[in-house]
This record gives sequence, structure tokens and C-alpha cells, in this order.
Amino acid sequence: MNDITASQDDRNLAMLTHLSGILFGFIVPLIIWLTNKDKPEKRWLTTQALEALNFQITMAIVFIGCMVLTVILIGALLTPLVWILDLVFCIIAGMAASRGENYRYPFALRLLS
Repeated sequence: MNDITASQDDRNLAMLTHLSGILFGFIVPLIIWLTNKDKPEKRWLTTQALEALNFQITMAIVFIGCMVLTVILIGALLTPLVWILDLVFCIIAGMAASRGENYRYPFALRLLS
């Protein structure tokens, strides 16, 4: 679904917000969401930042679970797989955002709305 109201600047910022999760986790999506959540003209950008934020919080919880599971060695095997999963979904979301599409991660805890 293309969102005609999303400007090119909003699309680029949404793309960077999704891609920033690869290196910075939930920090950049949180900043983008907090700075734009009260601006009605930035609604599309805000929803994309919120989506990225919820996904990165989910990934942080999963990484913490992997660290706990390293005691029985399963976490050491799961951590690289989870990182690759995070990488792939962030790239897919970034590409969708650059096209102006509303992207929802297939799995994410919707903690913030």
C-alpha cells in the first residue's frame, strides 16, 4: 500500500530509522518517534518509527534471552541467527519505507502504540 502523503524526506527518514536498528537498536527509532509523535503531518513517519521501535525492543528482549541461554550453550548458537534475522527484516523494512509503503514486521511485540 503506497501512502501518497509521505514526502520523500519522510520516506528517507523512515528508511534510515528501520536500517538504524542494525547498529543502534531501539535508540534511533525512539528519537524519531518522540520528536514527531505530536506532528499530524508526520503521521506516516511516526507509525513507521513506532513499528521499528517495537521490533527493536522485541529484538532486545530476544538477545537478552539468548544471553541467559548461553549458560546451556543454546544462546551461543541462537545469537548469530537472531542477528541475521534482525538484519534481514531491517533491510526489508527499509526498502519498503523508501517506496512509501506501510511496513509491519511479521513478528514484534506491540508494546507501544
